[in-house]
Amino acid sequence: MPEPVLIVLHQETSTPGRVGQFLQARGIPLDVRRPRFGERLPETLAEHAGVVVFGGPMSANDPDDWIKTEIDWLAVPLKEQKPFLGICLGAQMLARHLGARVAPHPEGKAEIGYYPLRATLDGHRVCPRWPDHVYQWHREGFELPSGSRLLAEGDMFRVQAFRHGPAAYGIQFHPEVTHAMMCRWTTRGHERLALPGARPRTDHFAERPMYDGAIRAWLAEFLDGWLAPRSEARPGRGAERVTGMAMAAGPYAAG
Repeated sequence: MPEPVLIVLHQETSTPGRVGQFLQARGIPLDVRRPRFGERLPETLAEHAGVVVFGGPMSANDPDDWIKTEIDWLAVPLKEQKPFLGICLGAQMLARHLGARVAPHPEGKAEIGYYPLRATLDGHRVCPRWPDHVYQWHREGFELPSGSRLLAEGDMFRVQAFRHGPAAYGIQFHPEVTHAMMCRWTTRGHERLALPGARPRTDHFAERPMYDGAIRAWLAEFLDGWLAPRSEARPGRGAERVTGMAMAAGPYAAG
């Protein structure tokens, strides 16, 4: 049986969305833990294929003990060089662990809805095709950590995706969001739609058919490459993807 991927969630009702669906469709078990509610994170990832740390309404700058503990714990996947993916809050935690600043937009703006994304040359080496718009839900951003490579950037919050070392990634946007998740977020978090820069709720659903196909395709290709060092190559295109990631890994190593 394949090793599970550790899934770190921060709310009682949170789900791994499309990321979880992708992994389970490939027969990869999920080890779901919520450290905010007292569930411990493993001391080693020797029995895990990788780890995904998801988002939440809290801040990586909050003084809660569990946030500090989780940020410190990120030393485990980094030291063991296990595939790591931080999404939104997870990326901000990774940035803080690496010594980068996490802060609100200087003009108090938020990205909530679909916004443009531009992949860098390094980003295209990781994934040849990136979506030109991605779904966002945040009002804080982060600087590029020292020794990391910028993979994608935006207009309002510049750092949208980065790679650190051979296997750690942080992304500010939310490729995991399903239609059901969008319904929940825009309902339960409706007050955030009034923040400066946020898109109206109607735009979220009107623009989803235009942009979501490219986001879904990017996520599948990205996760195939992210898991490739720890999984068997699939026939055809998947096998080529494994080789491509292995060849591209060198330039991203930090230090």
